[in-house]
Amino acid sequence: QFQLVESGGGLVQPGDSLRLSCTASGFFLDYYAVGWFRRTPGKEREGVSCISSMNNSESYVESVKGRFTISRDNAKNTVYLQMRSLTPEDTGVYSCAAVYYQCVDYDAPWSYWGQGTQVTVSS
Repeated sequence: QFQLVESGGGLVQPGDSLRLSCTASGFFLDYYAVGWFRRTPGKEREGVSCISSMNNSESYVESVKGRFTISRDNAKNTVYLQMRSLTPEDTGVYSCAAVYYQCVDYDAPWSYWGQGTQVTVSS
């Protein structure tokens, strides 16, 4: 069974950091690009960041550039999203998704999805 499981969400204060994890089972993430998405209250799902399987090239949506960092550890079959300087606008359910080989448009079909982890930024 192919599965993605996110972890690391929680309640933090503005300015804090969190690291989200996306761990795969049933397949090897080495060959897959992994994207992070978030769904914030009242908004549609938004693609946040992506890391490709070839040369680990990274991309970020403008609103998180300089604050979020995506990385992968193939030995652990896991992709991370390090989030810094969090603001209340970052609140939402964060999900990861995988697609073979390289990043695609966030609105394109992705092969596998996780269930998501809640991130709440509030004072």
